[in-house]
Amino acid sequence: MATAKTSVEQLIPGELVINKIYVIRGTKVMLDKDLAALYEVETKVFNQSVKRNAARFPKDFMFQLTQVEFENLRSQIVTSSWGGPRYSPFAFNEQGVAMLSGIINSPKAIAMNIAIMRAFVHIRKVYVENKKIADQLEKLELKLGEHDVQLNGIYQAIENLLDDKVGKQSAAATKRIGFRPDE
Repeated sequence: MATAKTSVEQLIPGELVINKIYVIRGTKVMLDKDLAALYEVETKVFNQSVKRNAARFPKDFMFQLTQVEFENLRSQIVTSSWGGPRYSPFAFNEQGVAMLSGIINSPKAIAMNIAIMRAFVHIRKVYVENKKIADQLEKLELKLGEHDVQLNGIYQAIENLLDDKVGKQSAAATKRIGFRPDE
């Protein structure tokens, strides 16, 4: 018989959290409505808690989306209707999410913060690995580029030799070889 799943990772699939992380303004962030849903509180209550503790959330921890960003995000999520409030949501980066643990302190919120922090770390690891691979590919392309230049030089030399040989053969072909009765 299978045992009941009890760990945070089993209760909250990492993919669920990772799918709620967006890149906005070049920063990985989570939106207020997604965080509120994960913490199992209303978005309104969530945002009130954040506003009451505004000193914990400087602009580099949290920001409100512009109307254009909000519209772009809605089109990316491919929803015909966002539902809920029509204000631009707040976006929290990794440090902002960490600060939330100080103001939303339920057991569910603590478990979610752990899962979210792990998701941010996982994304960072994937990025670093992809960056390493990209750097290695770039080095390989540079080496291949150097080899291409060298190979092109070799091909040119071979072509020149062939052209010279063909030129000499055609010159030799016009010169008759053997007995000539005129001579």
